[in-house]
Amino acid sequence: MKRATRPLPQPTVSDQVLDAPETTVLDLLDNLLNKGVMLNGDITLGVAGVDLIYLRLSTLLCAADRIFGERYEPVASPPRRPRARRRRPLKRRT
Repeated sequence: MKRATRPLPQPTVSDQVLDAPETTVLDLLDNLLNKGVMLNGDITLGVAGVDLIYLRLSTLLCAADRIFGERYEPVASPPRRPRARRRRPLKRRT
């Protein structure tokens, strides 16, 4: 008597999206910066149930060439010179 074998289940769409063993964190970050990400957040600081400070934060994260275009060349800041220490004359003890 032969045993009946069940066919292997076909991967669902969610399995294909969530199971990406070839993707690294660096790939994910590169993809996010190439497409751009908008982050919004609200912070409320309060004491004893009284709201004292309300902050609304928004930021846009993307690659610089997405904002400035392909011809953007960043301007390098001039090198900093070390400050010269001012020498003070020695005081004589009396």
